[in-house]
Amino acid sequence: MATFGVHVFGNPHYGFFRDELYFIICGRHPQWGYVDQPPIAPLLAAASQLLGHSLLLLRAVPAAFGATGVYVTCLLALELGGGAFAQLVAALAAFFAPVLMNFAMKVSPDMVGLWLWPLAALYVLRLTRGADPRWWLAVGAIVGVCLQSKYTVAFFVFSLLLGLLLTPERRILSSRWLLAGGLVGALIALPNFLWQAHYSFPMLELLRAGQHGKNLIVSPLTYLFQQLLITNVFLAPIWIAGLGWLLWNARARFLGLAFVLLVALMILAHGKHYYPADAYPVVLAAGGVVIEAWTRRRPKVRGAVIGAVIALGMLFVPVAMPVLAEEQVVSYTRWLQDMLHVRREAVATDHERLGALPSDWADMHGWPELAATVGRVYRSLPPDERAQAVIATNNYGEAAGIEFFGRPYGLPAVISGHNQYFLWGPRGYSGDVLIDVGGDCAAREGLFRSAERAATFTSPWIQPYEDHLLIMVCRGIRRPLADLWPEVKGYR
Repeated sequence: MATFGVHVFGNPHYGFFRDELYFIICGRHPQWGYVDQPPIAPLLAAASQLLGHSLLLLRAVPAAFGATGVYVTCLLALELGGGAFAQLVAALAAFFAPVLMNFAMKVSPDMVGLWLWPLAALYVLRLTRGADPRWWLAVGAIVGVCLQSKYTVAFFVFSLLLGLLLTPERRILSSRWLLAGGLVGALIALPNFLWQAHYSFPMLELLRAGQHGKNLIVSPLTYLFQQLLITNVFLAPIWIAGLGWLLWNARARFLGLAFVLLVALMILAHGKHYYPADAYPVVLAAGGVVIEAWTRRRPKVRGAVIGAVIALGMLFVPVAMPVLAEEQVVSYTRWLQDMLHVRREAVATDHERLGALPSDWADMHGWPELAATVGRVYRSLPPDERAQAVIATNNYGEAAGIEFFGRPYGLPAVISGHNQYFLWGPRGYSGDVLIDVGGDCAAREGLFRSAERAATFTSPWIQPYEDHLLIMVCRGIRRPLADLWPEVKGYR
């Protein structure tokens, strides 16, 4: 409950995050899948807004997953032989790990794994210790639900199975209930697979585009260094000790091997540094057990450990949860970088230019103002033009922000070639009057009869590529928008 309370009341200070807005809009068009994610995050995001715009209710969703994740971390520590102190250390480390705090801070496909990845590991651990083999059905259901949230769980499952195969615990793989559990998971995940197949697997196209342009590919050594940073370099010794203990412990070695294999697979696949993060509760739980053993019969040392974990954990809270004012975040981030002798670029995941604020915080700014600016442009049009106007944007963030905040201005539909918006198409609009957020229509020589700049959008603290954004009104399209649509596709 403490984790849930801190997140609910500690983070709704800026605004809706770019992806959260996109998820809400996607969830308002319920489907079994979307171009760039399975359905769970969009559906939960949209459900949180059924009673109206509420950042508090939206952020309560990831907070709940963060709280259950911390609870399962305690259960793992208990299953590994730890007592109350081990559980306390593991819980604090899991709460303060910046990447896990970030997952619990905003709606994302990663939030479900906060709870379900360690829960799957817990059930498998219990199976190795003689639990009823029918628990494989629960493991299968967990994996199926995770696949409906984010596909990276497939790497975790593969690593877990391989870890079992490499140890004597492979004996549990001979159970017929494992096959039954696999069938349960497959059935749960099947609708999304069929959706992706129906649209020729757009997720694969998106991943290829990311690997060959948007994503920042780093060396294996840099990737490992990033793991220290995203888990708090000062608290990382807890999970490192836990990993070492798992690899040494014969009965739990498969979990240590699974973690090592997972990180190795992510390096080979050029995954982003946070892709394996939902597995950290496993090694943090083991770390709690190790520290409990080291400090047995030393109550003063234990008190110092708890104090140190809290104090060192607090250092990274302002970069994982929006608790400070913008000016303070900029100063604090600079101080933290200087103290650690690292740059923000060390944990960047793509090639986009960084702004004054960390990218997550920048993406929580500017959306209501953008919708208001577009609203003024729309209302400036003559009535006959307003009746046929459509709004076009360069990316899903702009599109979702305008759509979410645009209702008070009576705005028309928003279209974009970016990801899921591309599949929604031109929505029946001719494009003869097009309000272009980003100004691309002016660059298409000869496509429109006329193009005029109607406004320039700017706002403090937003992403650099969103600042000074041209808003054009283009008229007299010379090709039907429906014929032009395949050319605007952008899966990235």
